[in-house]
Amino acid sequence: MRAIMQKGKNRYMRTHKTQLSDAQNFITDKKLIQRIIRLGGIDKEDTVIEIGTGKGHLTEELCRRGGFVYSIELDRKLYESTCGKLSQLSNLKLIHKDFLRYALPEEGAYKVFSNIPYFITTPIIEKLTNAPNPATDIWLIMEKGAAKRFLGIGKETEKSLLLKVHWEPEIRYYFRREDFHPMPSVDSVLVHFSRKEVPDLTGKEYAAFQGFVKNGMKYGICGRQGMLTKHQAAVALKRAGLPQAHRDGVTLYIQWLCLFRCWQYGR
Repeated sequence: MRAIMQKGKNRYMRTHKTQLSDAQNFITDKKLIQRIIRLGGIDKEDTVIEIGTGKGHLTEELCRRGGFVYSIELDRKLYESTCGKLSQLSNLKLIHKDFLRYALPEEGAYKVFSNIPYFITTPIIEKLTNAPNPATDIWLIMEKGAAKRFLGIGKETEKSLLLKVHWEPEIRYYFRREDFHPMPSVDSVLVHFSRKEVPDLTGKEYAAFQGFVKNGMKYGICGRQGMLTKHQAAVALKRAGLPQAHRDGVTLYIQWLCLFRCWQYGR
């Protein structure tokens, strides 16, 4: 049994590495790189983690502006090539490793700025935002559709609602497909996740909110299997000065939070 499990693990790693290598879409325009890094406010006081060194174009500018940069690259050819290209940078440590297996700093402040492989967007964001010592700011170049789901644009999702308890997410830049080489088949954006100094909920409240959101997404907040009656929801939102969530089917994060508190403290 152990041999079978190890064989499956090895197959996963081979596939994982191949996909990462094939999923690289590079930004090479120096002015564009400078522009987006300026948006990140990176300065000499910052420790920066980059996921995917690639060909080193973004890495080089991060080193020029930042204090110290840790850049993690899984693709061996890219890693070896970039080691030679950026060997003169004294404030850079290149690491040949799968980022999903990389240990984030256990203490101290740091930022993340990366052009990530799109096919592992979800595990990357979950790793970063759920870390015991998370970054103060996370800047990720990612697929526009995935960004909209994580930000709850159009409609809140379970992921967007849970993420917003601790983070303020915002799209800060819209790329053209021509900005990348090779050109991707999807639209891309730069998303900023700013960590809230004080989360909207405590740890115990957050655990309860997870259950509230899961149930609400499956059955609706109000109704027979919901957590509140329509009257309770209407009164809570009115007292908070918020629009009635159940009328148009659009329920914003602040409305979910209000209704959760009504349910939690009304029990």
